[in-house]
Amino acid sequence: MNQNPPPTGPIPANLVNASTPPPSAGEASGAAEPVAAGEAPKIAGAGAPKTLEDLHIDELLHVVVDRNCSDLHISSGVEPVIREDGALKRLNYEKFTPQQTQRMLYEIVSDEQIQRFETTLELDFSYQLPRRARFRVNLYRDRGAVAAAFRLISSRIPTCKELNLPPILEQLTERPRGLILVTGPTGSGKSTSLAAMINFINMNSAVHIITIEDPIEYLHPHKLSVINQRELGSDTKSFSNALRACLREDPDVLLVGEMRDTETIALAITAAETGHLVFATLHTNNAAESIDRIIDVFPPGQQEQIRVQLSNNIVAIVAQQLLPRASGPGRVPANEIMIASPAIRNLIREGKTHQIPSMIQTSAGMGMVSMDQCLRDLYMKGVITLEEALTRCQNIEELKKMINLTGQPGQAPPQRGR
Repeated sequence: MNQNPPPTGPIPANLVNASTPPPSAGEASGAAEPVAAGEAPKIAGAGAPKTLEDLHIDELLHVVVDRNCSDLHISSGVEPVIREDGALKRLNYEKFTPQQTQRMLYEIVSDEQIQRFETTLELDFSYQLPRRARFRVNLYRDRGAVAAAFRLISSRIPTCKELNLPPILEQLTERPRGLILVTGPTGSGKSTSLAAMINFINMNSAVHIITIEDPIEYLHPHKLSVINQRELGSDTKSFSNALRACLREDPDVLLVGEMRDTETIALAITAAETGHLVFATLHTNNAAESIDRIIDVFPPGQQEQIRVQLSNNIVAIVAQQLLPRASGPGRVPANEIMIASPAIRNLIREGKTHQIPSMIQTSAGMGMVSMDQCLRDLYMKGVITLEEALTRCQNIEELKKMINLTGQPGQAPPQRGR
């Protein structure tokens, strides 16, 4: 492993232009800044591009922390790219060459990790920016060159209230057993929401918590609970192996970073069935889709059994999106919440998942809310724009009807507090 120390001096004032305006609230999350035909993409910073000679990755990661960005992308043939409030922006540096990306990225991994990466062409690990922050890193190959994506992980675990998450998420953590899924697309804040829920348990209950992550993101200290965190690759070989072993490690609460395959899903359901509270994630957009995804990964001969097991053990499904604020920088979560009521369990058991959205809409008294209802509420409070709400909703016509009950689409609604 290269032992060259990272730079510790102050970041040059001209590294980036801190006054770069944030993206408009109407931009879709994850979209690059608009570029006129024939023009180069906008670059954060002024003057001649900075040289990449002897540049250490820490210098760029300081920029990510200073600007409160979510991601940094390193690729050959392009400048360093940050994601700020959901929009991609290029930093004022020269474009990387394949030799420069490999030199920079190989400096922060061990020889064993390099060997593993060159064998599998993929590598997940975490990286500590001294005294500032941690990053989840994915190393990969892009047209033969080494590239990487860095995701910022706060050194402090936020609370559900600080994340603007519904209070019912903390109430769900008090359940003694069952399966709770947090779903959504990549970059929707699933890991952060789960970390806040696990931290709530850690502060309020004397239980044994085991997490299985790829890689470990938030570091949980032992508080009222005892918490053990296992990382794929260094602490265990697979999610399924770790889950199987966990059942012999006296856990009360389990966190499965991602339910990736049939065996992991089956073991997670079994763990919930045997008296544990299990948290897990899926890359699905809503509750009904999550149920179908779990059942469809099993062979047809097993699906009926899985429906019964899932209906008996599911506690809740929380689907999440992150949307840019209408009032300025920053993003706000929109959550669909499905609570496993007797009626919901019956729909799962009978294979009538297409009726779940209607059941969610009519069960507000139980704490349920559909994604479209949540978007409607955020728009009526002035938190997000109408354009953003219509872009992210499940049913455009249904959302327009809901908005028409209290306001006129296309006009700014009255402010009702934030």
